[in-house]
Amino acid sequence: MRKTRLATLVSAALLATACSSDPAPPATPRTTQPPSASPSTVTPTPNPYDSLSTTELGSRLLEAAARGRTTEVSQLLDAGARTEVRDGRRRTPLLLAVTRDRVGAARALVKAGADPDALDDRHDTPWLVTGVTGSVAMAKVVLEADPDLTIRNRFGGLSHIPASERGHDDYVAYVLDHTDIAVDHVNDLGWTALLEAVILGKGTRPWQRIVESLVDHGADVSIADRAGVTPLEHARRRGHAAIARILERA
Repeated sequence: MRKTRLATLVSAALLATACSSDPAPPATPRTTQPPSASPSTVTPTPNPYDSLSTTELGSRLLEAAARGRTTEVSQLLDAGARTEVRDGRRRTPLLLAVTRDRVGAARALVKAGADPDALDDRHDTPWLVTGVTGSVAMAKVVLEADPDLTIRNRFGGLSHIPASERGHDDYVAYVLDHTDIAVDHVNDLGWTALLEAVILGKGTRPWQRIVESLVDHGADVSIADRAGVTPLEHARRRGHAAIARILERA
């Protein structure tokens, strides 16, 4: 009797425990976090000219400047090339770039401190040569280097005089507008820019515009050549009627 009752109680207890127990929660799947990405290491591009000697750097820079290879000019300068290296005619890289109107190369050289007043064996400087080529874009670049506008070429002239002779009207107008260059400077031939424009010019529209620019910027129309002939007299003798009228009104 007692055994039967004890067995009944044990069975009832086991049943109650089974009915009241909550089922085990489902296992939460583990998420694997990707490893944090480490910042990529940037490897600098090696300069292809770092191993060159000073002489090799110089010759490469002269060539690159003359050919207008701006990227190469910058790399050579970064590798230690000297801005004032000279070729056989004492031309610097900047002078070569100006002569061939390589504006990008010239800008890189000016940024590196190239001298705008470096004279070659013909007594030309980078600034003086801008008057020969008539490049306004190049004039703007070289002006950033603060050139000496009073340095004379081998004929004793300033940059606007050969420009006036050659008909570079945009250049003459720009230089007169943006610099204090001496408008009435007289070169070794006894000619001003105005006389050169009249005597050596063709009398067509470019030279007419040059005469107008010079007159508008205060050029003295009474300055005669060594024979005492004025710009107006020269214009009349050459049949440059339009230029003569400009000078008559001045």
